[in-house]
Amino acid sequence: MIGIAVLSVFCGPGGRGGNTLAVVRDGTTVPGGRARRELAAALGHSETVFVDDARRGVVDIWTPSARLPFAGHPLVGTGRLLDARVLRPPAGDVPVRRDGEFTWVRADPAWAAGRHTRRYGSPAAVDALPAPPEGEGWLYAWAWEDEAAGKVRARGFPRRGDGIAEDEATGAAALVLTHELGRALDIRQGRGSLIRTRPLPGGSVEIGGRVRVLRDRAPVAKDEPTAP
Repeated sequence: MIGIAVLSVFCGPGGRGGNTLAVVRDGTTVPGGRARRELAAALGHSETVFVDDARRGVVDIWTPSARLPFAGHPLVGTGRLLDARVLRPPAGDVPVRRDGEFTWVRADPAWAAGRHTRRYGSPAAVDALPAPPEGEGWLYAWAWEDEAAGKVRARGFPRRGDGIAEDEATGAAALVLTHELGRALDIRQGRGSLIRTRPLPGGSVEIGGRVRVLRDRAPVAKDEPTAP
């Protein structure tokens, strides 16, 4: 039996924006990397989380093409869904806290290695980029909206050839940018998503945002078609 919740993570005010996320509540119903990759591809979200042990917070994160040791929006969303205090993806322990409507996770920026940031001259220049821009590798395109206030306009492009042309909101790339700039940020990404970040003593970074549950399906038979 497979039970799948679909969330929108890093929603802006009024529920605008947000990156969709699938959470398989009992990951043991989908054993093995091949089966998980195939289900993630079939669901079509930028990431799918398999909860392997809800009590201990053990989770496994997949894109439609690859397993990730760490990713931001899957952990923020799953942390809110499970009301967890800690999640345990392959990268390591990720503390979770809730502050009103925001859910925050704390992580090591090194876990998000491979995501490259590129500053543009204005928010309009970021908005004008095609999806995705030419080139290879994970690109986080950004510009200051208000540097003094730490407000950023950003767009995220995985460029990994798996059908995800643009990530509506991505915590891992926001974590990298926060580490590079060394300051708290208020990031407007995609069509209307909002990501907040802050560097912490010791080099870790917190990333936070709103989470909305779009639907939470009861378990269904494994051979029953599952809607995206």
